[in-house]
Amino acid sequence: DVQLQAYGGGLVQPGGSLRLSCAASGFTIMTYDMRWFRQAPGKEREWIASFLSEDTLLHENSVKGRFTLSRDTAKNTMYLQMNNLKPEDTAMYYCNRANVWGQGTQVTVSS
Repeated sequence: DVQLQAYGGGLVQPGGSLRLSCAASGFTIMTYDMRWFRQAPGKEREWIASFLSEDTLLHENSVKGRFTLSRDTAKNTMYLQMNNLKPEDTAMYYCNRANVWGQGTQVTVSS
């Protein structure tokens, strides 16, 4: 089975950091374009970053310079390092490969 499991979310104060993980099983992340999305309450799910199979990184403008993608091929896991978090980053975060979605991990930025 092809599966994605996102974890690492939590409650953090503004300006803080979190690292989200997306563990993949049933396929190798290196051979697929991988993406992070988020969905805030009452809003549509939005794309925030992509790790393309050819090692190209893309970031949505609001997270550029604050969020960084990486991956560990040995662990078959993709990471999203989030720094300088803002209240508007509060959302459920999902990792994605084409039509495969992880279950999401909640990030809440609040003082």
